[in-house]
Order: sequence, then structure tokens, then C-alpha cells
Amino acid sequence: MRIDIITVLPELLKSPFEASILKRAIDKGLVEIHLHNLRDYVTDNYKQVDDYQYGGGAGMVMMIEPIDKCISKLKSERNYDEIIYMTPDGETLKQRMANHLSLNENMIILCGHYKGVDQRVRDHFITKEVSIGDYVLSGGELGAAILCDTIIRLIPGVLGDEASALTDSFQDDLLAPPIYTRPAEYKGWKVPEILLSGNTPKIEAWRDEEAYQHTKERRPDLLE
Repeated sequence: MRIDIITVLPELLKSPFEASILKRAIDKGLVEIHLHNLRDYVTDNYKQVDDYQYGGGAGMVMMIEPIDKCISKLKSERNYDEIIYMTPDGETLKQRMANHLSLNENMIILCGHYKGVDQRVRDHFITKEVSIGDYVLSGGELGAAILCDTIIRLIPGVLGDEASALTDSFQDDLLAPPIYTRPAEYKGWKVPEILLSGNTPKIEAWRDEEAYQHTKERRPDLLE
């Protein structure tokens, strides 16, 4: 998989891809991350990528021309499955979306900034708009990093145990059940006996029931 991220703050996005699972995925050659500074696609001395909005109003707007130049250059080099725009009014990121996007080969992620992008960018270039929640960040970079993390960890070979991702919360529209590790007893607090029994079918049945009850208590909306 190749992910091209268009941003005005590439330095903000470097660290997430220089550590942990994301770095291992890159080192294994399972994913390529390419950061593109939007200011490289303007010709004026001030490297201006934003301007005042027509009709007046507070906040600057990212201009269409440098975005067009960057996206057009990338599209001339390869085909892209999605061109994603990170925006608060996009479709809310959920596990099902991450599962779908993890099957793609090439993607572009455009990070919004300032007040947002010229609407014509959204009308003519963007194929999918994604939000990470009902709140506003100062830019789309952190949201893009979160989106990449949710996608990349699902690529076969990234996690040490691929089955681990299949038992995460939200994969079956349920929250994950409680989990335990050693010691079996600590300060009088015991691990449920069923988990120590070695009876795999009963353990799986227990986990299924606990996942259901956990979801019913905390996120009943998922059961609808």
C-alpha cells in the first residue's frame, strides 16, 4: 500500500511514522508513506497557499491551484483508489471504513487547514471525506495520522498475530470482552476461573457473552 499525504505541516506528521507498528510496517515494505508539502506547489516568494474567502468572513481558505497541481502530479504517476479529505463534516471514521480502506493499493490524504479548502477541491478531486469525530482540530494532520494507523495495522503482516485485529472492539459491532494476564491472583483479585480451564469452546462462549454485555452497558447504540 502507498499513502500520499498532502499537508502544509509535514514536520507534524513525521513522528507517528518513525516509531512503533507504523515504522515496522514501513521497514517491512508493507506500506509506503510519502509526505508532500503543499508549499512546494506554489511559485510566489511567500509560498502562499491560502487567501481570504469570497463574500467576507473570518478565517483563511486553502486555494485550489496548489492542491490541483499536487494531486494532478501524483495522479499522473499512478492510479489512486481514493482521494481522501480530512474534514470535521466528513463521514465519521469507524472500524468498518478502516477495514474497507485497508484493501486499497494507493491513496491520497489531503489535510485541511485554516478554515478549510476551496469547495471546488471537494467537488472535483475528492472521492471520500473523513472525520475522526464531532470536534474541530487546527488541521487535518493528526486526523490523517489516526486514519493511517487504523488502516495500516489491518494490512496482513503488520501485526505479529494477525488474528489480534479480528478480535478488536467494533469488528463485530461489539466491544471487546475483558482481558487478563499473569498473575492469576493479585491482592486477592482473581482471574475468572473459566479462562484458566483450558476449555476453548467454553472460553469463547464466555468471551462472546462478556462482549455482548459490555457493549450493552457501554455502547447500546451498537446493538441497534
